[in-house]
Amino acid sequence: MADVLLDVRNLTVRFYTQDGVVHAVNGISYQIHEGETVAIVGESGCGKSVGVMSLIRLIPQPPGRITDGEVWFEGKNLLALPEEELRHIRGNRIAMIFQDPMTSLNPVLTVGFQIMEALQLHLGLNRTEARQRAIELLKMVGIPDAARRIDDYPHQFSGGMRQRVMIAMGLACNPKLLIADEPTTALDVTIEAQIIDLVKRLRNEMGMAVIWITHDLAVVAGLAHRVMVMYAGYIVEKAPVRDIYYDPRHPYTLGLLNSIPRVDKVGRRLEPIEGLPPDLLALPKGCPFAPRCRFRIERCLEEKPPLEPVAPGHEVACWVDVRTGQPR
Repeated sequence: MADVLLDVRNLTVRFYTQDGVVHAVNGISYQIHEGETVAIVGESGCGKSVGVMSLIRLIPQPPGRITDGEVWFEGKNLLALPEEELRHIRGNRIAMIFQDPMTSLNPVLTVGFQIMEALQLHLGLNRTEARQRAIELLKMVGIPDAARRIDDYPHQFSGGMRQRVMIAMGLACNPKLLIADEPTTALDVTIEAQIIDLVKRLRNEMGMAVIWITHDLAVVAGLAHRVMVMYAGYIVEKAPVRDIYYDPRHPYTLGLLNSIPRVDKVGRRLEPIEGLPPDLLALPKGCPFAPRCRFRIERCLEEKPPLEPVAPGHEVACWVDVRTGQPR
């Protein structure tokens, strides 16, 4: 097993609003090993993006606040670092690709300038060296005629090409960890497949670890080594990717899988997950998924289940064995 690169311990994030306190992330813990790809999946509003943006303190404060937890990266607790020191890690040792490149790229600056800026800031390259390196990066992510297009503006690129530019920016300083926050959501399936293949190739070439955030379990099958399923700010299941697909142990994971169209089960009706996620302003007393769960028992409504191992490398937070329908 490779060394632990990132160690997240009991990360808790709250948003203090006029309506009350939003319990966005509720004491999540996990580790990322060097060279590993971990997918974080769950429906919108479950805390996926807030959880990873909090790692490098990118949530707006206020109204957001990291109220508890530690994030250890290369021997340093990122949550305790001075802002100046953290700035040298952001975009350098840890890079992030955001969901919408059109709002992440500055529309009045050329893509070349935006890539060169990180190279000059973090690696100390001069303008000529930074420009040459930026051209190499654009070629690496599949931008044709990179030497000419380096002087183009974001609006002159298609959606897929803008996302490739974002990946080039993220990889500029050879990061040890790349965080990809739903980077293919706005793209069609053909371009989505190209971006996923690109990230896999670059991960293997550069040996970096990847956190891939998505709401679509179908995307991660050929990309991730491990999967973490989030619901209402909690991690409800952690497992190797194969176990998630062939041996899911949480009712919510099962519901996500049953709502995916499958070519090997033609004619099978998709099964929606009934009901709505809980209000994060007032989480229920017991398991947050209990009101929507067909396996629930009385204990589910009264007591929140802890995340416990059920198989090697496989943890689940549920009072019921979904394979038998019986209490654990």
